[in-house]
Amino acid sequence: MSELQIVPVTDARGRRAFVDYAFAHYAQDPNWVPPLKSEALAMVTPEKNAWFTHAEQQLFLAERGGRTVGRVAAHVDRLALEQPAEQGFGPGTGFWGFFDAEDEATGRALIAAAEDWLRGKGMARAVGPVSSSVWEEPGLLVQGHDHPPTVMMGHQDARYQGWIEAAGYERAKDLFTYDLDILTPFPPLVERIIAAGEKNARIRVRKVDKSRFADEAAIILRILNDAWSDNWGFVPLTDPEVAEVGKKLKPIVYEDLIYIAEVEGEPVAFMITLPDLNEPLKPLNGSLFPFGWAKLLLWLRRPTARTMRVPLMGVVKRLQASRLASQLAFMMIEYSRTAAVARYGASRGEIGWILEDNQGMVAIADTIGAKINKIYRIFSKQL
Repeated sequence: MSELQIVPVTDARGRRAFVDYAFAHYAQDPNWVPPLKSEALAMVTPEKNAWFTHAEQQLFLAERGGRTVGRVAAHVDRLALEQPAEQGFGPGTGFWGFFDAEDEATGRALIAAAEDWLRGKGMARAVGPVSSSVWEEPGLLVQGHDHPPTVMMGHQDARYQGWIEAAGYERAKDLFTYDLDILTPFPPLVERIIAAGEKNARIRVRKVDKSRFADEAAIILRILNDAWSDNWGFVPLTDPEVAEVGKKLKPIVYEDLIYIAEVEGEPVAFMITLPDLNEPLKPLNGSLFPFGWAKLLLWLRRPTARTMRVPLMGVVKRLQASRLASQLAFMMIEYSRTAAVARYGASRGEIGWILEDNQGMVAIADTIGAKINKIYRIFSKQL
């Protein structure tokens, strides 16, 4: 057998090979959803990803006999280094992600290369997989390999968990996604809570105004960075990142699926719901050509989706321990649910990811009858 080589990526050609390997590795996996190659390439290209304004990344390819047999990325995020250690990251914490490999020996060699690079940057701890930011695709899928992920969620080879644990990594945190039948009305208790909120003159739950997209995005960012600031793994989103994400998501932003809740005129909560873009993307196999662009454009103009995903929800910290917080959440979920069914033909929702110990969100998911359908695990190891 030819000798295995771990090669640092130094140019655009290497980045293309890095992206292409995932397509080769998962070609026979019916539950992997190919991303648009242009988007996947932009994510690992410094000039095209605002995350690189506060992070440094090194990509590695594993090669054997002239053939790519694996990949990994190592990175250091300056904003993550500034967070309190008790919140999961903090000083001395580096990361690796975008991990895929043909076999365990290759996988171990790639992780070792990532660890060596992190040591060279002065890191004392490795956390992964995180690809690239915690806001992108954090964690390794350890439960739920039997159905495809929704938009902006990952899908990985089921063998990886054992390989990572054998390399000395331990569970740091689990992230849950919840499956919800949205054709079934919520329990009477939830309906009464929603009705009481609708009678409360202090509360206003409104749709976003897409004609004021930048202003609305700024409101959501302000709430998000406050609401999530004490959470495990929190790294603040920067204005350039929000602008970039907003540009990417704007085509799948529909006003009747995104809500901002106000109390006495002050925006205090939000919820984003997205039609599952993975449904029209899957048959395109990563390319908009020759006819994929037309199919996707048609879908975007009048989307129908079996699944809706709620990727983000937040309530300002000062209200999080109050009954009002859950009331606002239930109201926003119900308004999105009814719109998703009536206007987009959806029958199921996916909520998450949610931290395993986020008691408030776990309680809300339990109350509306949602069930865990996928678990993503983030691992940690002292270097």
